[in-house]
Amino acid sequence: MGKPKKRTSPRKTGTRRSHLVLELARKVNSKSPIKVRTTRRESGKTA
Repeated sequence: MGKPKKRTSPRKTGTRRSHLVLELARKVNSKSPIKVRTTRRESGKTA
């Protein structure tokens, strides 16, 4: 997955790259049969 860059104004919830990636990953997971890793809690630890 391509990573979006960080927003220019720092320290706002939802603007960090990790938050943006999470949002996209959840959208993918809801539609696609191939699942993307989101958080440890959500995905379940694999290793």
